Amino acid sequence: MEAGLEQCTQAENDEEYVLLDLENVCMQADIPANAPYTLSGLDTLNPTLTIGNRLKLIGEYQETIGTCYMFCERDAETAVKSTDIGSCGPNQSPCKQIRLVASTQKILKFRLQADVQTENAL
Repeated sequence: MEAGLEQCTQAENDEEYVLLDLENVCMQADIPANAPYTLSGLDTLNPTLTIGNRLKLIGEYQETIGTCYMFCERDAETAVKSTDIGSCGPNQSPCKQIRLVASTQKILKFRLQADVQTENAL
């Protein structure tokens, strides 16, 4: 019985990352950097992303070819020093260190809801 409980706990702690692709939307709409948003229906085929009170986006999952890696960047002063990074001289640009944050094989590509309705009407 304990083995079953451990498996259940492990399954609850499994995380799955999804990359939100807003490239097509950014060309058509101005999205403020700190706009409130609601992401719903992640367990459906077409999740919904509502930004503010005016912009509704419909998503569609796409599998990647290979694995998509996500990194974050930190200044070398705040990062752990490493000899692999190389030295930063006074005439060079500031050193940065990258750290792997996550990897995924799913991309959630969003489109404006009006675009989806137009395609369905055709």
